[in-house]
Amino acid sequence: MQNTLKSAVTFTGTGLHSGAPVRMVVRPASADYGIWFRRTDVTDRDAMVPARWDAVVPSKLCTLVENAAGVSVSTIEHIMAALAGSAIHNALIEIDGPEVPILDGSAMPFVQAFILRGIREQFAPVRAIRVQKSVEVRDGDAIARLDPADMLEIDFRISFTDAAIGTQSRRLNMANGAFVRELSDSRTFCRQADVDAMRERGLALGGTLENAVVFEGADVLSPGGLRHADEPVRHKMLDAVGDLALAGGPILGRYTGDRAGHALTNRLLRALFADPEAFRLVDCGPQTVGKLPGVGVHRGDLPVHA
Repeated sequence: MQNTLKSAVTFTGTGLHSGAPVRMVVRPASADYGIWFRRTDVTDRDAMVPARWDAVVPSKLCTLVENAAGVSVSTIEHIMAALAGSAIHNALIEIDGPEVPILDGSAMPFVQAFILRGIREQFAPVRAIRVQKSVEVRDGDAIARLDPADMLEIDFRISFTDAAIGTQSRRLNMANGAFVRELSDSRTFCRQADVDAMRERGLALGGTLENAVVFEGADVLSPGGLRHADEPVRHKMLDAVGDLALAGGPILGRYTGDRAGHALTNRLLRALFADPEAFRLVDCGPQTVGKLPGVGVHRGDLPVHA
């Protein structure tokens, strides 16, 4: 069955790239509503922005959705991952600015608040997107691919010259609360040189050593070090879960990312939906529901950092 929150949850923080303060309220929504943003600071035009793959527009270093009136919300990947990883299918997200708060740089604060507030089952079946045949997109050395599978699996590889990151890979079956336990607390990361370059371009103005893992060569500059030895690749997997959540329903398939980012994952969804033979919409029965991300999550699934 579909799920929504039992009651509204409020988050306050700072936008990672804008540095601006923001207040965001995630509210329950009716069955089949899906996920929508509403810009409460916009009053002169349509303020409703769909959290959907075909509303994504090119942006730098994050996922940004925009409606036909030009109203946008950026850096949505972590909140989308938290909703998908908590099996919340319907929600209205009210936000008083153009960027989702970064909080600690992971999805954990969102997930923790959702689980503690409570998730309500709705009397409507979950409609999933079953991958029927392989779809792949490339950009130089970067690859994103979807293959048929019984449940969502994420297989990711990254490679950096920095000794503190290096080459990392991880594969994870996303059923049975795996997102919450294994990925939700992994923070966004970057190199100190990237931070300097972004700030020269007016980006990452809200970034700190408290909401991002910053590397310099062999060193981890953020206090407390890493939450996982392979935290960078786990965070890339988290991002992929969030970007895939824009499909409009849970994906039953294996996602493979090799140095892939937000833009490439969105290109992959566009390629999937451009081919009617590549996917099939299915109403999930009792046997399939247990294979969906986030179904049955509880407080015991929260990482120790929560």
